[in-house]
Amino acid sequence: MSAPVFLADTALLGGGTVVLDGPEGRHAVSVRRLRPGEEVVLTDGAGTGAYGSVTAVEGKDRLEVAVREVRTEPEPHPDITVVQALPKGDRGELAVETMTETGVDAIVPWAASRAVTRWKGERAAKALGKWRSTAREAGKQARRLRFPAVADLASSQQVAELLAGADFAGVLHEEGGVPLATAPLPSSGRIVLVVGPEGGVAPEELELFARAGAAPFRLGPSVLRTSTAGTAAAAVVLARSGRWG
Repeated sequence: MSAPVFLADTALLGGGTVVLDGPEGRHAVSVRRLRPGEEVVLTDGAGTGAYGSVTAVEGKDRLEVAVREVRTEPEPHPDITVVQALPKGDRGELAVETMTETGVDAIVPWAASRAVTRWKGERAAKALGKWRSTAREAGKQARRLRFPAVADLASSQQVAELLAGADFAGVLHEEGGVPLATAPLPSSGRIVLVVGPEGGVAPEELELFARAGAAPFRLGPSVLRTSTAGTAAAAVVLARSGRWG
């Protein structure tokens, strides 16, 4: 099994002996129960990872790691962003978790017109915080060195602006005339995929996104839930773009 990953400040990842404490140290010592000699990876979540072994454990939330190697992953190409309409209940966190595990680079929560869920006021800040926490924890669980960025809640107009600047833009739609599996994908730049809500993408939103250069694409013969469509689409793109090669 690969070594567990813990989040650490970039300043701590230069080599030598590193002290991990606070919430991450508590998780390592009290939850994972790491002991001297065990392998760990410390990452800033932005592409840098320090690989080493535990040399000492103190109390319930402090351990020392002897770093023997520091690696920095290059930014992935092409970059994959998924615009995720707000699902019902906790299925938003499920979507974020599985997309992170799959390899998505950025997630944009979208206030689609047909979305049942609405983020407003304190609820918006709390829900966004859950999405970001989920991406962080899933990134560690997936042994990633570069965690996906979770943007602020976007309006349909803001999504259109994002699509207009993409090297490839697509809206997942059951009536799309072209399968995503055969779409011409760029080898670099940014790919942006839009996942609609349970009620589907509204016609006016489809028109808005089409004007921004995003065509509708279908995944397959079955209709996926909004919480799983982004993960399935990301897997298709990752396999076809060479990132899973």
